Amino acid sequence: MSVVISGGGPAGMMLGLMLARAGIEVTVLEKHTDFLRDFRGDTVHASTVRLMDELGLGRKFAALPQSRLGNLVVRPPGAAPVALSAYERLPAPYNYIAMIPQWDLLDFLVTEARREPTFTLRMNTEATGLLREGGRVTGVRYRTGDGEEGELRAGLTVAADGRHSTLRRAAGLTPREFPVPFDVWWFRLPRHPHEQALPPSLVPGFGHGDMALSFARKDYFQVAYFRAKGTDPHLRAEGVERFRERIAALLPQYADRVDQLKTLDDLHLLDVRLNRLDRWYRDGLLLIGDAAHAMSPAGGVGINLAIQDAVATAALLAEPLRRGRPTTAALARVQHRRWRPTVIMQGMQRVLHRLLFEPVLTGRQTGPPARLVLLARYLPGFPLLMSRLIAFGPLPEHAPAFARREA
Repeated sequence: MSVVISGGGPAGMMLGLMLARAGIEVTVLEKHTDFLRDFRGDTVHASTVRLMDELGLGRKFAALPQSRLGNLVVRPPGAAPVALSAYERLPAPYNYIAMIPQWDLLDFLVTEARREPTFTLRMNTEATGLLREGGRVTGVRYRTGDGEEGELRAGLTVAADGRHSTLRRAAGLTPREFPVPFDVWWFRLPRHPHEQALPPSLVPGFGHGDMALSFARKDYFQVAYFRAKGTDPHLRAEGVERFRERIAALLPQYADRVDQLKTLDDLHLLDVRLNRLDRWYRDGLLLIGDAAHAMSPAGGVGINLAIQDAVATAALLAEPLRRGRPTTAALARVQHRRWRPTVIMQGMQRVLHRLLFEPVLTGRQTGPPARLVLLARYLPGFPLLMSRLIAFGPLPEHAPAFARREA
């Protein structure tokens, strides 16, 4: 039985690869012509690094350009620095989170998937609606970048098309929204040659009503600026010079290069959402990743959850797909498997919103979050627990036997 996947992100590509290794005809539709877009999630978590080994891809993955994400270290005024995470204390060799450009990761997964004769990728092709017969979803309508329209029928349709999912809307599914106190503006600043040897720590800066977080990439610093939700018009009305002043105050080590922000068009706004569907499926349709549960950037766990959704989907549905069309009960088992990890991680993010972001963004606090600092300082296991949740999640998935290969 064939499968069509809408969305060529990490979840869609991982699912396509694994189903193709099960011998299932699978087609992935990706609306863009390539994967080259800035500020997509670039974290590859320890659970995914382990998955690459299980798939026989570990050595090839290790050869891709990447760095390791450092711990989040805060510096309370007049006190010693405190690490809120401790990835190096996780069991080796899966004791780190890799930072790799998402386009490199996706190109890598596509290359491996194309080795399977049952895999097809159609770039520049967007799923625009659902096909139905007798109340069952039987495929998708699509449109190419050239304006060509058509239909693609499949025994299972998977929506992995992100937080603004077209197929979710077409199915009449509406997620439950949770309040989020902030939006994020991403941008990059130059990294000077003499800074290449600096440890790749996450560097936070706290202000009065705003905060910033930077981490080192190969030849630049990627910076996230946090401010109260809905304030983008006000920020842009202030102008680029005022924004440079804000960044220089939050991250004074970059004051010598903020003039590289030429206009506010250099900022990429992320309208942060935190939501989830009560039901991830319809007859013939399954939603995974952000289409089923949009994650906040707090903790950077969205890609981890999406890829683990894909692994669970492949493991649970490969055999039903070999036998014919999977029943709604089979689709429900995917949601049942991934529901609790999703709820736990979204609960963790909501706690981080309250403890880390709200005190700063409302102006009640101008330094590192006092309660998190106390937990990290006086509960030695707290940084390790946070690292374990972020790096693996509450229910890490393993590659099923049919998807494994020798390295």
